[in-house]
Parts: sequence; C-alpha cells; structure tokens
Amino acid sequence: MPAKPNYEFAKRQKEQAKAKKKEEKRLKKLQDAANGVVSEEDGDSESADNNTAS
Repeated sequence: MPAKPNYEFAKRQKEQAKAKKKEEKRLKKLQDAANGVVSEEDGDSESADNNTAS
C-alpha cells in the first residue's frame, strides 16, 4: 500500500517558501530605497503624476 500524502506538510512548506520570498522582496525594496534606486513601476507612476499636474 502506498503512503498517504501529507497535505498539511506540503501546504506549510509552500506557505513558508511564499513568506520567505515576500520577505526577500521587502528587504530588496528597502535596500534599493536606501541606495536611492527607483524601480520602473515607481518611476512610471511619478512621471504620470507630474504630467497630469502640468
């Protein structure tokens, strides 16, 4: 008889990987902000705001 899959373990592993990726992304954003780097998404929104204000 094959072993039963442990869905709770798989779900927990998936959630941990997702949380780790989210934390890495957050830290990268903080590091980029500290270095003065503006991401493309942020730059586009700023230029759009400046164009509408003119």
